[in-house]
Amino acid sequence: MPTFSAPDGTELAYHEFGQGAPVVCLPGGPMQASEYFGELGGMSEYRRLVMLDLRGTGESAVPADTTTYRCDRQVEDVEALRKHLGLEQLDLLAHSGGANLAMLYAAWYPERVSKLALITPSVYAAGLTISGETRLSQARLRDGEPWFAPAYAALEAITAGEHTSENWEAITPFSYGRWDAAAQDFHTLEDIQRNNEAAALYSSEGAYTPHSTRATLATFPAPVLLTAGEYDLGAPPTTVAELAALFPNSRVVVHPAAGHFPWLDDPAAFATTLKGFLT
Repeated sequence: MPTFSAPDGTELAYHEFGQGAPVVCLPGGPMQASEYFGELGGMSEYRRLVMLDLRGTGESAVPADTTTYRCDRQVEDVEALRKHLGLEQLDLLAHSGGANLAMLYAAWYPERVSKLALITPSVYAAGLTISGETRLSQARLRDGEPWFAPAYAALEAITAGEHTSENWEAITPFSYGRWDAAAQDFHTLEDIQRNNEAAALYSSEGAYTPHSTRATLATFPAPVLLTAGEYDLGAPPTTVAELAALFPNSRVVVHPAAGHFPWLDDPAAFATTLKGFLT
């Protein structure tokens, strides 16, 4: 397992799959070990995937200063990885909460990114919001699923401010295109893979400066691919399109009948989309 040192001395690990030109992959969660990526639906057949375990997750060390879990304070970890890999520029892929880190990196080091792929991205770094009605409207696309009624009731409760752990657990099926045994097994591993202390600090006060980030991204020169799942509540297609509009050279792909993890719902289509963009 290869490692490198972050600027503060924290030893960080990454995992590699496949051959060819590297694609640096930043996991979401936030602060979930990169193993949940698998091999991104077979993308390792086309490119060398370099999957970073963010500090305090997976095989990476816990930092001495836990305030460095904040998203903006991890930008230099990504830059240290670029230098470690000996790359002038990165093809950078990020999922969900990891997209906030990728956007900050792109804003701070625009000349170091050759292509940027944001997969069902979180939008906090850009200062966008997702209304409760938008999420409820997305959820109603699943009406007719056997699990729909209790999950939708829980989502209504969350929208009304009832943020209980039971309600959050009850809406889990909305994150997947199919709430089958494979999705349930995948979800079971999430709590094991996530550093909850780090997750609580990741988007804490001061992590984002949306006005300046948006201004920088408006001149970001590299091509940007944004993907959305048709059914995703976490990154609804309308919100992903709004984020895409902040970049001068972007396109959006919506994966039909997919949730928050499109490489699980349709691996072949996901890999084909990424291959076409990164080639």
